[in-house]
Amino acid sequence: MYAAERQQRILDSARVDGRVEVAALAEMLAVTPETVRRDLTHLERLGRLRRVHGGAIPVERLGFEPDLTMRSERFVAEKERIAKAALEQVPDSGTILIDAGTTTMRLAELLPHDRELTVVTNSLTIANIVAASPNISLYMLGGRVRGRTQAAVGEWVLHSLENLYVDIAFMGTNGVSTARGLSTPDQSEAAAKRAMISAARAITVLADSSKIGVDHFNRFAALEDITSLITDAGLDEETAQAIETHGPEVVRA
Repeated sequence: MYAAERQQRILDSARVDGRVEVAALAEMLAVTPETVRRDLTHLERLGRLRRVHGGAIPVERLGFEPDLTMRSERFVAEKERIAKAALEQVPDSGTILIDAGTTTMRLAELLPHDRELTVVTNSLTIANIVAASPNISLYMLGGRVRGRTQAAVGEWVLHSLENLYVDIAFMGTNGVSTARGLSTPDQSEAAAKRAMISAARAITVLADSSKIGVDHFNRFAALEDITSLITDAGLDEETAQAIETHGPEVVRA
C-alpha cells in the first residue's frame, strides 16, 4: 500500500469513528507504530487531523482552528509562490482589499512601494505591514479583534463594508470544495468575508492545496462567486478542472 493510500484510510477511519488510535491503526494497516505516527504528523500538517495523545481526531469533529503562528509555519514555500502569483493581479493604481490570513499576509509583504494603492484590510498584522509603505493609503476595518487570527470582525466591519467598493479583493479561506465552496470555522469571520466579497469587483482566493476538498462549519461563498483561485502545484489537474467548471480560473503556482 502506498503512503497516500494508507493516509487516506487513516483519514476515512477518523471521520467515521471520530478518533483513531496509533496501535489499532498499526495493526489494521500492518505497519509499525512509527509509520502510523509519521502518517498522522503528515495529515496534521495538511490540516486534516489534530494529534492527540495516542492518536488523532479529525479537525472537522473538533472545530479546530489553528492560530496565526501555527499557520504561518506551514507550507511556507507554497504560500510564497501563491503570493507572487497574486502580485500579478495587483493593479498599478487603485483600491484593493486584503483579507486576514497567512498567505494574504505574504502578499502584503510583497506589495511594491512604487505604486499608488489604497489598501483596505481587517487584519492587524497586514495593517502593520502596509503602514510602513509611504505610497499606500491604508484603511483599517475596525471591530472586535479575534486573537486567534488577528482579524477584526463584527457589526462595525459589516457596516464599514456596506459603503465600499474595491477593484479586487484578495481573500483567505480555511476550506475550498466543489460541493460547498468556501468555508471557515468561525461565524463572525464568515460574515466579514461575505461582506468583503460583496464589496469587490473581482475576487481572488489565495489557498494552498491542503485546503482543497476541506469543508468547515461556516460557508461564506460559492465557487461561482469568485473570479480566480490561486493555489500551489500540489493540486491535481482533475480537481483544478472540476473547480473551474464552477466559474473561477485556477492558477497553480
